[in-house]
Amino acid sequence: MTSRTYTAPSAVLQVKEISDGRPLDAFIDLAWQINGSDPLWVPPLRMSVRTALDRSKHPFHHHADLAYFLAERSGHPVGRIAAIVNHGHNEYHADRTGFFGLFESIEDPDVARALLEAAADWLQRRGMTSMRGPMNFSTNEEISSPGVLIEGFDTPPMAMMSHNPPYYGALLEGAGLVKAKDLVAFWLDDPNPPERLVRGMDRVVQRMGAVIRQLDLSRFRHEVDVIKDIYNSAWSRNWGFVPMTDAEFEHLAKEFRPIVDPSLCLIAEVRGEPVGFSLAIPNINHALKKLPDGRLFPFGLFRFLWHKRKIRGIRVITLGFKPGYQHSGLGAALYLHCWLNGTARGYDHGEASWILEDNLDMVLPLERMGARPYKRYRIFERPL
Repeated sequence: MTSRTYTAPSAVLQVKEISDGRPLDAFIDLAWQINGSDPLWVPPLRMSVRTALDRSKHPFHHHADLAYFLAERSGHPVGRIAAIVNHGHNEYHADRTGFFGLFESIEDPDVARALLEAAADWLQRRGMTSMRGPMNFSTNEEISSPGVLIEGFDTPPMAMMSHNPPYYGALLEGAGLVKAKDLVAFWLDDPNPPERLVRGMDRVVQRMGAVIRQLDLSRFRHEVDVIKDIYNSAWSRNWGFVPMTDAEFEHLAKEFRPIVDPSLCLIAEVRGEPVGFSLAIPNINHALKKLPDGRLFPFGLFRFLWHKRKIRGIRVITLGFKPGYQHSGLGAALYLHCWLNGTARGYDHGEASWILEDNLDMVLPLERMGARPYKRYRIFERPL
């Protein structure tokens, strides 16, 4: 890839594309430079980020083209951005939407504008007609959640969720982007859901002739196939959805295997057919917070394992049903069973995220359980 330089309004501010094969250390380090002084920010594992960015190692790159840009002022990094053409998205939705992600910037409108213009120019030259983001890299990836945090800066993020400086929303709006969609995170800490709700959910399960079971780790390979089949049919009509490839699913399953608690991963079956599932994981951010440099080795692994034993929070990452069962009430039953299983194992708080703001099939059952919205993330867009 040929390196390109974009000169911003200030003569000393430049945005440069990082050529293929060049080190990404400065790009990765920007996350620490921008967020490191925020006591609520949880650093990611550097090795996981590096794998995700590596075009030869992460399966997302099999169906996407990416460019990484670094903004420098007088030779010092001050911002970064990735420009993304997700061919899987554009084929599925029959459009030409480009994306930006991994956005980090100092509080300077010139820097943000230069980064976004560099990404927009790269996308436009590849035939894209609009730009949306942040996506890190898509709605399926595990780097961090889509969007920028716009509400809920007073608590740390849960596992795999984003956290950013409060000024990010204003930077993106100032660069001409507008809201595309908000994502909401719900908080739950009541160990005793209303008894009438518990009885009502039991009746729904019985009426449907359903069985709710936990993940069987002894048949992990089979269970991954079951979940993959449900996932790619359950979310097919959701805003922004892109089917996961086999390689992406395998990669994600490998990443989750060490931290999965089977009692928090539930599968709903009707007459023996798997029709829905929910996945929650322990909030590993509690342990990652103890690794301020984001490194497991040589000594971070021991700290991580020690603090992992003390995790008391869970995050419900995803829940979905095959068409025909999406309005059956079984979704609320899965939420409830997951929460009751979690509290029985000593977890005392949880988050359900991320949820599209207009997805009432998810929002209403959570509210009936006593969950409350406590964080909001915004995805922006602009025409090209």
